[in-house]
Amino acid sequence: MMPAQVFVRPTIPAVRVCAEGTVRRQRLKPGGEVARLVLALSVQMAHSSIGMQIIDTALEAVKILEPSVFGDDRGFFLESWNRQDFEKNDLPGNFVQDNHSRSSQGVLRGLHYQIKHPQGKLVRVTRGEVFDVAVDMRRFSPQFGQWVGVTLSESNRRQLWVPEGFAHGFYVVSESADFQYKCTDYYHPEFERSLKWDDPSVGVEWPIAAGTQPLLAEKDAAGLPLAQCDSFADVERRLAA
Repeated sequence: MMPAQVFVRPTIPAVRVCAEGTVRRQRLKPGGEVARLVLALSVQMAHSSIGMQIIDTALEAVKILEPSVFGDDRGFFLESWNRQDFEKNDLPGNFVQDNHSRSSQGVLRGLHYQIKHPQGKLVRVTRGEVFDVAVDMRRFSPQFGQWVGVTLSESNRRQLWVPEGFAHGFYVVSESADFQYKCTDYYHPEFERSLKWDDPSVGVEWPIAAGTQPLLAEKDAAGLPLAQCDSFADVERRLAA
């Protein structure tokens, strides 16, 4: 088999797109040390994971993921998920279902969880911006009832890992938002429950303008306060193991 050939222009625009959406550009001289490093990196990228920064949150099990983004005047490239990266960081990668929703500004979805067949979710926004929230619903957890909120947008390209045992929801800040997520188990509507989005005992600080109300589905408007929510029953012991 013929060896792979790599063609390099006389000058190479090396561009790094940061998580905040800013671009840093450097013109590389042909044959220079930096150009050789970029070429070596390009070859390595073809055979290995590009990597992703994993950031802790106030909830021990919930993680922010920031992908490495590579771009130029034509656009950008990123790895949105890599099984090896997840396994190296002790995160499960057994996803079975991908979902995609579109919501208008002011829509609030959640806070959802399943008392059986609990779902871990890797969530991100590919258009627009949302305020994404996870609440610890594991009664055995020292952080039971605590929450964390993160802005996810098409510009910051952040993702949030929400493990099994957490309620999840989001509020749409932009004109509309495309929300995509991977799940570790299938949707079972008979086991789905809703934690009340504005339960004062949880105290989520949604970025909702004073005097306005979010747009809710009927099931979310009927959500229960934490003290009345169903627990995970027989699955709690498995989650604690």
